[in-house]
Amino acid sequence: MTKATTQSLVPGRYRHYKGGEYYVYEVATHSETEELLVVYRPLYGESALWLRPLAMFSEVIEFEGKIQARFELISPADGSSL
Repeated sequence: MTKATTQSLVPGRYRHYKGGEYYVYEVATHSETEELLVVYRPLYGESALWLRPLAMFSEVIEFEGKIQARFELISPADGSSL
């Protein structure tokens, strides 16, 4: 698997493999480790702001025997088509 970069993540609406939808704002850099972190908010419940390592956000996982992205882009923030 290649190392994820800030250019590989498009801001916008994403669907988690378990069904929830999230809005991704951008990728931030941890001040101490320089690890890249995704800044996002669930579009349900309390809608608190969350961070997740970019490598984890972008990874491909196996769920119920199916290989799939952990998060899938469903609508880019800029309104462009997929």
